[in-house]
This record gives sequence, C-alpha cells and structure tokens, in this order.
Amino acid sequence: MIRTLLDGLYLFAGYLAGVFLITIFLLMMTLSLGREFGINVPAGDDYAAWSMAAMAFLGLAHTFRSGELIRIGLVLERLPAGARRGIEILCLLIGTAVIGFFAWYAVHMTYDSWRFNDMSQGAVAVPLWFPQLGYSIGLTILAIAFIDELVHVLRGHGPRYEKPPAETPEEIVNRAAESGL
Repeated sequence: MIRTLLDGLYLFAGYLAGVFLITIFLLMMTLSLGREFGINVPAGDDYAAWSMAAMAFLGLAHTFRSGELIRIGLVLERLPAGARRGIEILCLLIGTAVIGFFAWYAVHMTYDSWRFNDMSQGAVAVPLWFPQLGYSIGLTILAIAFIDELVHVLRGHGPRYEKPPAETPEEIVNRAAESGL
C-alpha cells in the first residue's frame, strides 16, 4: 500500500510538472502573440518564471525514479558487485543528506515568506509563499524519493531507478534517442 502511495506521489508530481510546462507555453504564447493584438498580461514574465521553477522542482522526483537523472553509470558498471553496492549506498546517503538539507530550508523559507507576508516586487503583488510552494513541495518529494530508494537499497535490493541493460541494437538506439543511456 505504501509503495503504491509513494509511486503515485512521484507520478502526480511529474504530471503537475507537465501542467506547469503547459502553463509556461500558454503564457509565452499569450505574451508573444498578445503584442500583435494589444493584449498585455501584467507580470506575465514573473508567472512564467515561477512556473518554470515549479516545473523543474516538481519533476525531479519522477525523473529520479524513472532513472533519467544524470548518474555515474559508466563508472559504476565497471566495478565489482560489492564495491558497486557500497558506492551506490554512499551516493544515496550523500544525496539524501543534501536534498534533505535543501528541502528543509526551502520549506522554512516558504514558511517565513508566509509568516512575514512577503510580497513580490513585480507589476502584480503576489504573496511570495505561493510561487515558492512548487520549489518546496518538489524538493520535499525528491527527499522522500531519496529516502525511499536508500531504504530499498539498504534492504539488499538493487536500485529501482536503474534500467536493465539493453538487449538489442534497436533498444540501444531508442535509449540514445530518448537520452536514457
């Protein structure tokens, strides 16, 4: 049940990142085409920037779990199984600590912005905690994904983000085309 919940959380964050990507597209098209028709979106650049930050951070956990983040696979593949497992655990420990640190302070910053009623300085005054939510929530979900993967590997299983080796030349070409080597 917890596995289903966590996988659903990572997938939901990925879909939410996709919604922000579509939002960026719509805002940029409205800003670009709106000039031709005299349509102005006040603070449209601010909204696009905030959407971009939310998209980037909300997409991290899904990208991590899908095995699409940049890794040191070329180095790890050459190591014996025992050393590889040790390096994998060390990397997950360091990653968990670093992401946990950033997530903690992102949430703290968002809370402080809410508490002090910080407002944006653009054309439209927006409470800063609102656009900071994407950053905080995305990093928190990524920290959960790192902890989840660390516990999984410490229990003796292989990393779930690791893709099995390609079996056919076509599969190698497809992965290269998808940038998933």
